[in-house]
Amino acid sequence: MSDGSTVKVTITYCAECGYEPQTLALTETLMKTFNHQLTAIELVPWYEGSFDVAVEGQLVHSMYRDGGFPEHSKVVDAVKARLARAS
Repeated sequence: MSDGSTVKVTITYCAECGYEPQTLALTETLMKTFNHQLTAIELVPWYEGSFDVAVEGQLVHSMYRDGGFPEHSKVVDAVKARLARAS
């Protein structure tokens, strides 16, 4: 859970599909953008072509629903919005 100033991001990716590069690129963007403001970046290896991103448990991108990989700015904006609500 959030303590009011930090946020957890969960990235569920298809390990058998080889989505590690996209996962690590998004992770790097989040780390460089938010530093200590993130409680955790959880990486969940999955299967069946999945690539989902959740901010504090709220799905902000799903490959099944939205198609493709998320724009990094979309995820960054979702984290910023969550931080703004928490402060």
